[in-house]
Amino acid sequence: MAVLRLLRAAAPRFYSTVPVPVPAPAPAGSRPRAEDDKLLTEPLRHPDFFNVKELFTLKDLFDARVHLGHKKGCRHRFMEPYIFGCRLDQDIIDLDQTMQHLQLALNFTAHVAYRGGIILFVSRKRQFCHLVESTARACGEYAHTRYWQGGLLTNAHIQFGPGVRLPDLLIFLSTLNNVFEPHVAIRDAAKMNIPTVGVVDTNCNPCLISYPIPGNDDSPAAVELYCKLFRMTIIRAKDKRRHSEAMEELRSKAERN
Repeated sequence: MAVLRLLRAAAPRFYSTVPVPVPAPAPAGSRPRAEDDKLLTEPLRHPDFFNVKELFTLKDLFDARVHLGHKKGCRHRFMEPYIFGCRLDQDIIDLDQTMQHLQLALNFTAHVAYRGGIILFVSRKRQFCHLVESTARACGEYAHTRYWQGGLLTNAHIQFGPGVRLPDLLIFLSTLNNVFEPHVAIRDAAKMNIPTVGVVDTNCNPCLISYPIPGNDDSPAAVELYCKLFRMTIIRAKDKRRHSEAMEELRSKAERN
């Protein structure tokens, strides 16, 4: 009881000696936190805030030969739900499912770009290296089209230092290193909980891809269509963010005046 009385008597003294944290003043020209939260939460209230559905049609996918898969003997068993049928021993991909998955992937990519995330395009096919790198450069993002050294993501703090920032999204225009082996970065991204978007052909494993896009990954017309859609989506999302910030700044100035 004596100890309790002593603690109660000393409690105000203890609390009075603890410094009260004073919030740091916001730098000049910065927006309040409520406005930043509104900019980030407003796109989440709409199913298609960036209107990615208007970027392509089913006919565009068909003209780009997205529906053409590999031979039936190369089929991966996890790709069977996305196969419409087989003609002349060649698998045909269901474009209705491709359209839905592509819209989801583009929508997610737009949200990542809108929030200022780092997007990394990945491909190991030599014939598309220049196209992938040009696409990443056009939308202000990054590309990796060479040999992927194991541990670039899982051991990044050792190879590049403790302050390195990992990409927020990986876009695989081809999920295979060669005909048989999946890309090493898919496994590393899954270990690091980094979301992935990937074009999966009928000979690919879609299980570790966050947003798989069933489609042809060999045809130049198909890869050009994918690159064009991702480039337009990222640029549209960044322009939307700049426009929203400008509108919020004008609104806040009008309220202060």
